[in-house]
Amino acid sequence: MEKNTNKTKIAAIFLAHLNPLTLSHEKIIDNLLQNYKVYVFPVRFIKNQKEVTTRSFPFSFEIRKQMIQESFDYNENIQVLGDYAFVSPYIKYFSPFFPPPFLQLKKKIIFNVQEPAFITYTGDRAERLLLQLFGFNPIQANRQVISSTNVKNLLYRSALDSETSYRSDDLKLEWDKFVSPKVQDIIRNNWDVVDRFSNTNDKTIRIFGMKFPKDGFF
Repeated sequence: MEKNTNKTKIAAIFLAHLNPLTLSHEKIIDNLLQNYKVYVFPVRFIKNQKEVTTRSFPFSFEIRKQMIQESFDYNENIQVLGDYAFVSPYIKYFSPFFPPPFLQLKKKIIFNVQEPAFITYTGDRAERLLLQLFGFNPIQANRQVISSTNVKNLLYRSALDSETSYRSDDLKLEWDKFVSPKVQDIIRNNWDVVDRFSNTNDKTIRIFGMKFPKDGFF
């Protein structure tokens, strides 16, 4: 990550699911804080004015916002905003030739960024290409080894009263090893969310490398 010698004039926009916030995510935010003011935009999916949650997107925006704020002790250089929101039908964001809904989404995202210049961060190659296409100035980044998907799978295994860990490359992995103690507490306080989605199918669709709920896509 390139060094920014004047972080008061450049912002870092972190667009991600953060569902849940992992130690890898916290490391990314920590690194960005060294050079930029950080705006975190956990993605939301909206249908009929309500946030859509699924097995892939179990925790609401408010819960994820709490995870970020408490993990960083409400750091004033981190803002958590809900403007990265796709409103159904989601297919409208993928019509050809720079669809107006996607351009409107970009305007909403950058509206609250106070700095005159910004970069964006994502660890997903497909998302980075889309961000570049729409002028979001993405920086080069590597995808983290432990993703939210890994953690969710471990959470669901635990909720189903099966083995609370699994073996990968001969290593025993448990979900609470990959999130901070504060996030552990938030997850346990919202364990009903994990229970609700632990025995459901993954009702998502992947478009250009990005996951969307099937409910509300068309």
